Amino acid sequence: MVDIAERPTRLVGPPTVPRAAADRAVPGRAGRLLGIGAKVLHRTVAIAALAAIWEGAPRLGLVDRVFLPPLSEVLVAWWELLRSGQLAEHVGASLTRSLAGLGLAVLTAIPLGLLIGWYRPLAELLSPLLEVFRNTAALALLPVFVLILGLGETSKIALVLYACSWPILLNTIAGVKGVDPLLIRSARSMGLNHLRLFQKVILPAAVPTIFTGVRLAGAYSILVLVAAEMVGAKAGLGYLINYAQYNFAIADMYSGIITISAIGLVVNQILVTLERRFSTWRVDVSVG
Repeated sequence: MVDIAERPTRLVGPPTVPRAAADRAVPGRAGRLLGIGAKVLHRTVAIAALAAIWEGAPRLGLVDRVFLPPLSEVLVAWWELLRSGQLAEHVGASLTRSLAGLGLAVLTAIPLGLLIGWYRPLAELLSPLLEVFRNTAALALLPVFVLILGLGETSKIALVLYACSWPILLNTIAGVKGVDPLLIRSARSMGLNHLRLFQKVILPAAVPTIFTGVRLAGAYSILVLVAAEMVGAKAGLGYLINYAQYNFAIADMYSGIITISAIGLVVNQILVTLERRFSTWRVDVSVG
């Protein structure tokens, strides 16, 4: 028999960590910052290429610089408008009208869409009316809004409200109707009543689709408003673009267009951030 005391002792060290797991844990915050920087760089490549083409094409004679000035000249004109206070005045007027119309559309279209998507009798009642108005372009009704509400702020806000309501309303209805029936049956089997079912299952599942409609409405609120401001307005980005065109101030006209694009990007980013905030349960399955 071999005495236990005579057996060689074996030193046991700390448990080893698999190399793959260790490699994943090393980057930490630095790795996340590098990833964010790579994404920002990747997204700005197309914008930088567009800026280079815009700057070079007029200078190389590929396009007439009278009708398309180089980007540097447009930026100089934009800075002059900003320094004089004109740009801030026009942006303030447009944002006030746009945000007012968009906000009213969100407050009215989302509850109505939830009701229509949840209650079938209401959907059957309003479906013919919705089909009629959803196919009527907002700008086609601009003369009607002007005749009824006048040339003031009310007609422009009402036009934005009308244009923004449809993408929000239709996406809200689609979001409610597109909830997985298996989730609904599972929730009902657990004893949830109609109110709790709507609160815990239907509404969270419909949030991504609702925000898609809100983002579309955010773009419509700017585009439709600019067209409305070209008729009977004394301030706003649409008025600035129209006035610059009539006076052949081409650089000022492009300055207004650039400002509209920048506002659209900012509004869209804000809405994307809100969507992520209200749908944290979603898993990103995108590749690359």
